[in-house]
Amino acid sequence: MDRIIRRINTVLLEFEIMLLHIVGIIPSHCIRRFFYRLAGIKIGRGSTIHTGARFYNPANIEIGEDSIIGEGAVLDGRDKLIIGNHVDIASEVMIYNSEHDLASNDFHAITGKVAIGDYVFIGPRAIILPGVTIGKGAVVGAGAVVTKNVDEGSIVGGVPAKPIGLRNIKDLNYKLGRAAWFR
Repeated sequence: MDRIIRRINTVLLEFEIMLLHIVGIIPSHCIRRFFYRLAGIKIGRGSTIHTGARFYNPANIEIGEDSIIGEGAVLDGRDKLIIGNHVDIASEVMIYNSEHDLASNDFHAITGKVAIGDYVFIGPRAIILPGVTIGKGAVVGAGAVVTKNVDEGSIVGGVPAKPIGLRNIKDLNYKLGRAAWFR
């Protein structure tokens, strides 16, 4: 009986995710945000999720204020995903917090919370893997694969991502502004 209940819950979650994929193409931030919040995503004031975003278990996703999630982003909520304030996540970024245990005979899933600090910029097509924390004001270069924590104010790039510089701004206090209307 327990197995049947788990299977029904899985099917219902998959159906919800499919509906969110459909909602993701509606060219209105307000409508998308309404349905995303209804699905359990916590979205701060002034934050925007552009079209084509994909979610896994949306109830574990928190987005702070004045943050922008770019087109086609993948946000994984199979464990906690916390995105801070004034975060700019570019198009097609993938943030995962679940992966298979390659050392396991049964290839089971393992999860790890992902936390992204305030004022972080993540470049296009970057991939953030489970258990990673990205510190305040850090920058992740386009196409980087982040497998380890990123220090506050660091600039990282490459596969796997390694420090390539420092962001020399000490007083981060900017606002990202309004998102494009039809994204």
